[in-house]
Order: sequence, then C-alpha cells, then structure tokens
Amino acid sequence: MSLGIDLSPSHKQCNFDCLYCELAPAATVDHQSETISIEEIISELKKHLHDKIDVITLTANGEPTLYPHLDKLIDEINKIKGSTQTLILTNSAMLTNEKVYESLLKLDQVKLSLDAVTPAIFKKIDRPHHDINVEDIVSRVEQFSKEYKGKLFIEILFVLGLNDTKEEVEKLNEVLLLVNAARIDLGTIDRPPAYPVSGISYKELYELSQLFDSSLPIHIASRIHAEANNTYYSNEDILNTLDKRPLTMQDIELLFDDDSKKRLLQLVETKQILVKKLDNLEFFIPSENSHRKKIK
Repeated sequence: MSLGIDLSPSHKQCNFDCLYCELAPAATVDHQSETISIEEIISELKKHLHDKIDVITLTANGEPTLYPHLDKLIDEINKIKGSTQTLILTNSAMLTNEKVYESLLKLDQVKLSLDAVTPAIFKKIDRPHHDINVEDIVSRVEQFSKEYKGKLFIEILFVLGLNDTKEEVEKLNEVLLLVNAARIDLGTIDRPPAYPVSGISYKELYELSQLFDSSLPIHIASRIHAEANNTYYSNEDILNTLDKRPLTMQDIELLFDDDSKKRLLQLVETKQILVKKLDNLEFFIPSENSHRKKIK
C-alpha cells in the first residue's frame, strides 16, 4: 500500500513533456515556480501515515526532483516514517544535479525512467527541456546504480513506432547491462496520452522482453489485459520459455492456454519449476535439475 505525496499539486511542472503523459501538454521548465512547504507536507503526512502503509511515494504533477526543498523534505520524512519505506518516481534527468543525486541516495527505493538511450528517440518521446542530454542521464544512472544502497528500479515505457524497435532495445540492453537494478519494468500506454500516440500490445511487450539479455531482471508491468493467446505449451516448451525469461502468473494467464497452466502447476508440484519472490512479485523459474535434464 502506497501513500503518495504530490510535490506539485497546483499544476504540471516538469522538465519533460512526454508524448504519453496522462497530463495535458505543457511547456517544459527547469525549476518549480509554485511550491508547497515542507511544513504542510509533513503535517498532512502525520495525519495519514499508519502501520498499514508499506511505502511513502514521492511523485508530482510533473517531475518531483524539481521540488527545491527535496533534500530537507526527505530528512524530515525519514524522522517520522518508522519502518515504512520511501520511494521516488523520477524521469532521471535531475540525477545530473549533484544535490538531487545526493538526496536520492537517502531513499529506500528509487524508480528511474529510461525510455530511450539514443538522442533522437529520447527527444521524440520525452520532449525534454532544451539543456537536457540523454548521454548525461545514462552516465549518471549507471553511476547512481553502483553507489545506491537501496532498491533501484528502472522503468521503460514503449510507444508504438518510436522506441519499440529492435535497434533501440539493443541499445537499451547495452546500457542496462551496466546498471545494478533490482528490477526493470517494461510497460506501455494504458491511460489517455497527452499526444496522439499509441501503446503496444502485451504480446509485443513480451516479444520485446525476449530481446533483453537473460541476466537482466525484466518484468512486464503492463496493465493491458488483452485476450489471452491461448497458446499450447508442452512441458519442454514451458521449461524452455521460463529458462529464457522467468514469468509472473499475470504473464502466464495471458500467454498459456488452460491445459498449459495445469502442466505448469504440475511442474511446480514436482519441483521442476520453482517460485522465486522478488520485490513483491513471484516469478516462475526452472529448477537446476530440470534445466540440466532439458540441456541433455
């Protein structure tokens, strides 16, 4: 359960104007012109924070790292949060700012967006403020991932016809192999976007996930519930599929037909497939024994 704190409640204040944003288009900015006080935030937080809250999420109508008092706010939240985790959702651009970089190191969880790594695609999708370069962002994401001690998540949102190409995924893959992330979430548009762009299907998301190196902790985070493919998977197909990319039950519901799901559960019962929990998600993976048998 997440308790969200909006660091720009008055209006959209962002250094990106992403094509897929659920907020209306707005000119990019490099600082907040209207801010909310730390005192008001902490007062409201004290009223609503309780032991059922798992995480306090710093977000905004726009980019939360543009909040000018972020460092002090994090310090004040840490004084009262108890065992509750802190999380920020950010577009990563302000990691190039040393003060923001140091502030994010104080959080329990950080989720960084990285929709593209080639300059042309990055500018088309994320429409950044004029002085933002994706090469600088990538460098700081890599550096941050090696210094940060908490849980780091990376989020990639795919837009049809832009960053969903094999070439862009290969570039993303090269970068992500240098990043120490607990999880990499692949998603697509599932809310009305600011501009006339479209998302991709769950099946296409799954196919893109196969292009990433198998060592990367890829998770398909889409809320798109397309019709299940109802594909038949033999026991060997199931083991081969999970060996290439561990799947969650949501993935399996969309990819497997009913008989294949039953076979999967039988393989779990016989311990040929194991269930591995990673950051509140359960992944199905082949056991070492079944993997060896399959290779033979």
